[in-house]
Amino acid sequence: MARHSSTVLERAFATARARRARVVFPEIEAPRVAEACARLAAEGLCTPIPLVQPSEGQLAALTEARRVGEGVARRMLARPLIRAAAMVAAGEADAMVAGAESPTRRVIEAAALAIGPAEGVTLPSSFFLMLFPDGRELIFADCAVNVAPDAAALADIARASAASARALLGEARVALLSFSTGDSGAGASVEMVRDAARRTGFAGPVQADAALNPDVAARKGMGGGGGANCLIFPSLDAGNIAYKLVRELAGAQAIGPLLQGFRRPVCDLSRGASVDDIVKATALCIAMG
Repeated sequence: MARHSSTVLERAFATARARRARVVFPEIEAPRVAEACARLAAEGLCTPIPLVQPSEGQLAALTEARRVGEGVARRMLARPLIRAAAMVAAGEADAMVAGAESPTRRVIEAAALAIGPAEGVTLPSSFFLMLFPDGRELIFADCAVNVAPDAAALADIARASAASARALLGEARVALLSFSTGDSGAGASVEMVRDAARRTGFAGPVQADAALNPDVAARKGMGGGGGANCLIFPSLDAGNIAYKLVRELAGAQAIGPLLQGFRRPVCDLSRGASVDDIVKATALCIAMG
């Protein structure tokens, strides 16, 4: 697999310093978040900003773009996560980072209501950036949000993950994983992956070894296959189990989950995220923008 002269984190930090984005942290009063914001500002990675008072721009983001009634919108803006997302939608911030004190579903709900999906995507999803001791950098999706996607949902996850891979890794070599490669197996899950592959044009269904190893791919009739850097799992079970296995058994570092599929950058932090985790996730979020 191709190596890069700099790591994905080094590139993300460089991009963040160049962009100096305004990032709203609705949980900025939490000690971990406050410490991370101080580091982000000191290292020139972004300009952290707290919540501001509800504005006409935020109101318009909900009433006009998202078709919410004015009275409902004003009540919604009393909720910190939704107000932060509305700040991004209104151009008062460039990105939103939350989740240290809030469940993932609330962060996604706020982003979906105020920011909306990216073009060509209808479903928010997530990925982990997997950094291996030998230098390999891969995206695993979806490992945290969508439990049992159908073919259309899996296609959305694949498209969003490809965009994330291009932004962070420079290119997207996407494989939709299955227990079957090509026509070697059958079953409902295989057909679902095959359908998603047809919808996107990405490789699939393909077994994990054929997705990663060109020699195995050639033996299984996938000439030119192998070398994927973006692995799409057929279910949350598969994705979550896989990222934790390679983290525990192969010593890979798992950064995330990072949200994808929204019109503007949104980052959902793990509630166990350390200060260092928040700094890295913020830089990656900015780089994805």
